[in-house]
Amino acid sequence: MNQFQPFARRSHLAIDAAVLVGLVSLVFGAAHVVGEWRQPLRATVEIDLSPSALPSYALYSFARGWIAYFFSLLFTLLVASWAFYDERARRFILPILDVLQSIPVLGFLPGLVLALVSIFPDSNVGLELACVLMIFTGQVWNMTFSYYDSLRGTPPDFRALGRLYDFSWWRRFWKVELPGGAQGLIYNSMVSMAGGWFFLSITESFQLGTRDFRVPGIGSYMSVAIAEGNVRAQIAGVIAMGIVIVAVDRLVWWPLVLWSRKFNLDDFGGAQITKSRLSLWLARSQAVQKFVQAASRIGARLIRPKRAPHATPPAASGSPIRPGAGRWTYRVFLVLLVLAVAVGFSRIMLLLTRLNAADWLEIGWDATVTFGRVLAAVALGTLWAVPAGVWIGLNPKLSSRLQPFIQFAASFPAPMIYPWILLLVIRLGGSLQWGAIPLIMLGTQWYILFNVTAAASAIPNDIRSCASILRLDGWRLWRRYLLPAIAPGLVTGWITAVGGAWNATIVSEYVHTGGQLYQATGLGALISRATDAGDFPKLTAAVLVMAVIVVGINRTVWKKLQTIANDRCRFGT
Repeated sequence: MNQFQPFARRSHLAIDAAVLVGLVSLVFGAAHVVGEWRQPLRATVEIDLSPSALPSYALYSFARGWIAYFFSLLFTLLVASWAFYDERARRFILPILDVLQSIPVLGFLPGLVLALVSIFPDSNVGLELACVLMIFTGQVWNMTFSYYDSLRGTPPDFRALGRLYDFSWWRRFWKVELPGGAQGLIYNSMVSMAGGWFFLSITESFQLGTRDFRVPGIGSYMSVAIAEGNVRAQIAGVIAMGIVIVAVDRLVWWPLVLWSRKFNLDDFGGAQITKSRLSLWLARSQAVQKFVQAASRIGARLIRPKRAPHATPPAASGSPIRPGAGRWTYRVFLVLLVLAVAVGFSRIMLLLTRLNAADWLEIGWDATVTFGRVLAAVALGTLWAVPAGVWIGLNPKLSSRLQPFIQFAASFPAPMIYPWILLLVIRLGGSLQWGAIPLIMLGTQWYILFNVTAAASAIPNDIRSCASILRLDGWRLWRRYLLPAIAPGLVTGWITAVGGAWNATIVSEYVHTGGQLYQATGLGALISRATDAGDFPKLTAAVLVMAVIVVGINRTVWKKLQTIANDRCRFGT
């Protein structure tokens, strides 16, 4: 039997019918989304708050999230690989990614919306693309840093075997790099999808001054429901969003998590790889079997080695190979980068000259207050996310039971329930000044939890067995075993959590509910106020200050910690 041909299971007519219905529904859903994109551009979009409108709104939001994820994944694989293999490009790519990660959503949104609407003045394409790109900016940076980190952590002997067998770039990616980064990439994809949906109510109901740029979706539905104080519509929106999240988790993320566990670095097979019920169910579909067989034959041709293995010893160094981009690509990239920086710098300076000393003092004080909130939110999130992530990652059965609840909590757009949390804070005698901290935590703690869970689940079984034999317990268990084992994932989680926390301040320090506005002193509230008022000079200055703070901390603190974690705590390095 062909080694690439899967074992044929007994087909089941009902399963084939269900697969067919699913494909037909997918086609009709895509056609419905395309029809909405082709609608003429309207000055004002009326949002229907009746429950019957929610299925269509959920479909629109779902489509935007997954289109953004497709481009995020493509960007991640291409840019992270380019940064890893091309040392010259890496000097520019990593700092640029740091800067882009530090810019809040409202820093991208106004200019992007105005530009795309002017390019597509007769249809909704411009607004829809703006929504997709905004969700993209909430997803892609975390995924790119995670995959780049996994490329750095690939064991040198794996790469040496790839050179020994003369792997093509595709075979090296498919057999060495993607398996090595699968767990981290999948867990970070889950939290990145959550990060993209976190700002759903902002991206789908964006207003700039007196201009309305709303598009139909669950985010705009909840935004209008909150503004009108319609509790019934808010509950219906929460239920609809919950159904979407649970369906995606069970149909997509959980099967991928189980699949990724077979790539753990082990010297011996320590555990049986479980399969999801969905994969076992689809394996009984004749249509799916034929598709898998065809894909396996195509994959076998793609990853076939170019020639037989030879005896030439691999290089002793485990450093990355440097085929990189060609010299012309590097020069074009550098020229475009210099031009973009020059044009952007001139525009920024023109805007900043309109500010006076009092404006800069206000921005400085607000940045200091927000910095304290961000530190508090990340510290409090770490206190519970680290032990919880280790506990879940080391217990596959527990992970399978908790996964739907964790994914729901992480993926749910927290700003949709901010009014309820704020009401609870006020009832307890508090205010948004300190109540913004738990609101920020809702947008940042999941980065830590998912990265720690991925790191803990990837601990080789032989390392776990050694810890058990040595009977490590208490603080010795954490100091000698658990903390070093999860250190690379924890630092990556901290980096993305801090970036997410600064982004979350723009909705956590400035909350609309029931016709009232609650705001706290802080840089996030300042950015939101400037956006509402169309005050571009103050918006530019606040975004610039936030970017400088985030990049400065990343360069001076987090990157050094990441280097230490990768050098001292990576398995197989």
